[in-house]
Amino acid sequence: MTLLHAHDYGGDGPPLVLLHGYARSLTDWDASASLLTAAHRVLAVDLPGHGRSPGVSPWTIPTVVRDIACTLDAHGLPEAVVVGHSLGGLIAVEYARANPERARARAAVNLDGFWWRPDFPGGEQVCEGLLASAGAVAPPGYIEQQVDNCVRLGIPADRAQTAIRAAVRPLPDGTWQTLPSRAEALDVLDELHRLGALGVTTWLDGVGCPLLLVQAGRRQPPAPGTEWFDEFSARFAQVVSGELAALSGTRPTIHVSRIDAGHPMILETPEAVATLVAEFVRELPG
Repeated sequence: MTLLHAHDYGGDGPPLVLLHGYARSLTDWDASASLLTAAHRVLAVDLPGHGRSPGVSPWTIPTVVRDIACTLDAHGLPEAVVVGHSLGGLIAVEYARANPERARARAAVNLDGFWWRPDFPGGEQVCEGLLASAGAVAPPGYIEQQVDNCVRLGIPADRAQTAIRAAVRPLPDGTWQTLPSRAEALDVLDELHRLGALGVTTWLDGVGCPLLLVQAGRRQPPAPGTEWFDEFSARFAQVVSGELAALSGTRPTIHVSRIDAGHPMILETPEAVATLVAEFVRELPG
């Protein structure tokens, strides 16, 4: 059992636990969490090997789900609805699948957390980039470069800087250790490939609880030289949209929504994210 680093934002009402994306930290949730406390008790958690949480070996989703459950028990919140962004969204669904006995775990929110099949065009090139950067030591100007990238996407500079600093570890020579470590990052990618190989429809088989599945509705402007990634993202989003539309038409527990933001929606439009999550939880039975 591993207790994960968590931040209790307080609040009163049905409890929520917030999970972040790959190579990020719970600090990404600061702005949305402060809004959600108006009607909820809110806890955010650093995934293993991210932020200030200890690492695990091997890094597997069943292990992560178990550690989240132990962490929620330690905070007296065994019945929290799990809300995740990106990698955290996939884990939120897996947490609900693994914990049907936890009353409030019978619902989950996945904010743009989807992965592609191994043969999806362009996927191999994306994975090559992720493998090359996994666990890398970033140069001294890394923070400033990342802030500039975020500002280009409409994210306020102060919010971006706080979130980026929380997701890396400073080294004595002024460089930055990106997280998770390379070994853990490779495990994460293996788990994503395992789930992605199923396809969205098959992946969601057997999850009978209410699910809110959200896609980013805005395409991010590509950085120079990465136009191919913009095309890849658009094609993949279209495939996911088709599967989600079909699922929502046949499974009343699946709720599909789109938000007017890019993939980093919890940093870009935290107010819209908080509103969407609060409305979904308010309508849950019981």
